[in-house]
Amino acid sequence: MKTAEFWIAHLGLLCHPEGGWYRESWRTADSYPFTAESPFGGERSMATAIHYLLRGEERSKLHRIHSDELWLWHAGTALRVDAFGSGHRAFILGPDPEKGDCMQGVVPAGCWFGASLEEPAPESYALVSCVVAPGFDFRDFTFARKEELIGQYPRHRAIIEKLT
Repeated sequence: MKTAEFWIAHLGLLCHPEGGWYRESWRTADSYPFTAESPFGGERSMATAIHYLLRGEERSKLHRIHSDELWLWHAGTALRVDAFGSGHRAFILGPDPEKGDCMQGVVPAGCWFGASLEEPAPESYALVSCVVAPGFDFRDFTFARKEELIGQYPRHRAIIEKLT
């Protein structure tokens, strides 16, 4: 099995502000001219994709965007994605469908979400791709505020504390 360092170098991944490593791999040539009154506030690509990698104890901190985000598992160990919207839901992306791992999962637009390795260890990692439609733009990205989320989802305090 390849190491996390192999994938970081091979794919030219960079540190992501939310945690982990990423590189944009695709952006549509076409865009959509959203109105200024829409959540997007202007033009966005139709869709984008990134490679994304988490190692060991690294995590994707809770955040939200205005678009749906499709996660696709590629290599490494299982990765847990937690999402908060009208309630809490989680899915595990990974290599073992007999354990309930999925190869892909979707986070709906507007949900707070974050991710971490299901069983973190020093040499463990998960490599995924994330496809966002309409396309990702950092203007649509907001980090969660821990105390606000704990107030909304008190039963999930441990998850929120881990991912903020």
